[in-house]
Amino acid sequence: MASIALKNVSKSFGRTEVLKSLDTVFGDGEFITLLGPSGCGKTTTLRLIAGFERPSGGEIYVNGNLVCGGNTFVPPEHRGMGMVFQSYAVWPHMNVFDNVAYPLKIMKTPGPEIKDRVEEMLEEMGLSEYEKRMPSELSGGQQQRVALGRALISEPGVLLCDEPLSNLDARLREKMRFEIKEIHEKRGITVVYVTHDLSEAVHMSDRIYVLNEGVVQQVGTPTDIYRHPANDFVKAFTGDVNFLEGVSENGKIRLDTSGSFLDYDGPLTGPVQVAIRPDADYLVF
Repeated sequence: MASIALKNVSKSFGRTEVLKSLDTVFGDGEFITLLGPSGCGKTTTLRLIAGFERPSGGEIYVNGNLVCGGNTFVPPEHRGMGMVFQSYAVWPHMNVFDNVAYPLKIMKTPGPEIKDRVEEMLEEMGLSEYEKRMPSELSGGQQQRVALGRALISEPGVLLCDEPLSNLDARLREKMRFEIKEIHEKRGITVVYVTHDLSEAVHMSDRIYVLNEGVVQQVGTPTDIYRHPANDFVKAFTGDVNFLEGVSENGKIRLDTSGSFLDYDGPLTGPVQVAIRPDADYLVF
């Protein structure tokens, strides 16, 4: 498996800086989710890790080895990573077997070994009966399983997922969410997962990175992010919230708009802001 370290990594397209000095480490075997709205820098971060883009500044390390920075650039095919895309990106002219086998053929793996490993992967993905079908004969969920099997067949240390479930219907999206998490737990693989869907992030992640305008707003466990948002952006992005003003005193908060009282045993006194969530929970700032 593998750890990933990003040291002051930035990326600009022309005069637009889309990622600003990201400095962090994704631990070996962690399930990391990059969460944020469109244009926040999450997919750019993933593409930099994969090697599809070069950073404008900073360095990227995999297992302590420099893969990008200065005069060093290790191409994507030599980084030991698999990637699953939003658009599936399966080869339309290859059947299911050949799609999944493709990375092994590129690695010049012997034919009998390719056959054994692909059949085993197809069984794991629930695709054994479809090995001779073309992608056009598959559902969206089946195509995404093909893409996932292809990404895993070479036994990478890192699995990168760029909004892989966003084109699926709600029921299938939930099923695939659990399957990806099961694969992570079974293989112990490091996963970096991009999404704008809070539910996916909360149910799958060990840690969540909330990004906005190229800057990490908060890093934490799903519980930390939901219960203790660091700023107004995180509060709003991690669920429907109504913000109310009030005054904290004597173990209560009096809301300005209604004069109602909320119980409060926290440290803040005087004017406060209360974020009311749909589950009737509330946070005080």
